[in-house]
Amino acid sequence: MELRHLRYFAAVAETRHFGRAAERLHMAQPALSQSIRQLETELGTPLFTRTTRQVRLTPAGEFLQGEVARILAAVDDSVRGVRRIAEGRQGLVRVAFTGSGAHTQLPRIARIVKRELPGLALEIHADLLTPAQVDGLTDGRLDVGVLRPPMAGEGLHLRVIESEPLVLAVAADHRLATAPKVSMSDLRAEPFVLFAGTSSAVNDAVLRSCRTAGFVPHREHEAAGISVLLPLVAADLGVALVPASVRAAPLAGVVFRDVPDAATVELAVAWRSDETNPAVLAVLEVLASADRSAASSTDPSTTPDDSTTSPAHEVT
Repeated sequence: MELRHLRYFAAVAETRHFGRAAERLHMAQPALSQSIRQLETELGTPLFTRTTRQVRLTPAGEFLQGEVARILAAVDDSVRGVRRIAEGRQGLVRVAFTGSGAHTQLPRIARIVKRELPGLALEIHADLLTPAQVDGLTDGRLDVGVLRPPMAGEGLHLRVIESEPLVLAVAADHRLATAPKVSMSDLRAEPFVLFAGTSSAVNDAVLRSCRTAGFVPHREHEAAGISVLLPLVAADLGVALVPASVRAAPLAGVVFRDVPDAATVELAVAWRSDETNPAVLAVLEVLASADRSAASSTDPSTTPDDSTTSPAHEVT
């Protein structure tokens, strides 16, 4: 039994007329009649009662009509599903975010994907530092990373999407919380809360800012992620320099202050250079398209001086 035989049967069963069914199928009526006879022979029972005036379904034909409708619907759904997957419009994409990057980029990216690729699901991995994301991308556990360059890993491609300044996070009752203005030199004697590990892009920017100001920060505490770092600051166990995007997720007891002479940090989207998964490629394309649209709609003459976003660029 072939799929075409089931489609032929469905057309005759619906029209109850071999001529009209043949026209719908764009085939000759004798060929259609022969195919139906072959199907009946294979099943061992008549499916239609034929007279010169009408065509009726036999009880076996009535049963088969319902089954064929279900089978053909499932086949059509499968074909549509395969095409959606091939076009990158269905599937699962695993996306990781750094702790600070998630505050602004996670909702933005999720909204873009929901709007442009509604049949696609995102599996979110939040609060992963850049080295962990590089490992996940390299071994295939992750598909897309939103991380802070530089990154140490072969076979990966990245596109910078944002550059933002470091801002000071202090306890609400700290002396600098209400100071008229803050500069890096004001932090010379302060204990710092830094990110744990030796490969943090934010830590590198903090150290660079301090050295430019003529001092080395005193590392009082370390935190595995922003969700631990800010509570340590709220407890007045140290100050921290964090990306400005952290302001999007305020914490009671923490005050953020601009530090004009602090360094900036970049945020980038990273993926495998040899990526072939259509769903992943579709996500990357809609994100790049959204960034291009945002960049083209920004009028430099109306951009505030303290803007934290710069045009995206790619790094190979």
